[in-house]
Amino acid sequence: MLKTFITIISFVFLGITAIAQTNAPSFVKGTFVDDYGIWYSINDTLWVQHPNIKYHIIKWNVAEQYVIAKNGSGHKADENKYTRIDFMTFEGMEPWKWGFCLTAYKAKTDAEAEQTAAADRKNPRKGCNGYPFSRMKEVTAQ
Repeated sequence: MLKTFITIISFVFLGITAIAQTNAPSFVKGTFVDDYGIWYSINDTLWVQHPNIKYHIIKWNVAEQYVIAKNGSGHKADENKYTRIDFMTFEGMEPWKWGFCLTAYKAKTDAEAEQTAAADRKNPRKGCNGYPFSRMKEVTAQ
């Protein structure tokens, strides 16, 4: 009985861990430049705004299109706080394939960042706290 209970708890824990560590969607992985000329490198665990602002990714929520991260080096006043980054894809805006919004960027906890209201994806020109989503295009080797 105890062994069965431990097995069930282990599966629940593994399931929760898997949800919290969902991989990034493929379209956001790589090296990008936004429409302001800022460069980014993004993978499953790290979002870097070059030259030195780092977001250590805690959770990708692909279904609801956001990521939760802990602010790393380069954030001065907001280091070790939490950020929610909402993202969306674009159609008919080539070469801009997708965009993002820093919905929350100085939350005290990851839960607070996650509970921040989502950006307005129906209005990407003003849906990011009154500003446009930053549009991203992939940088390819030349």
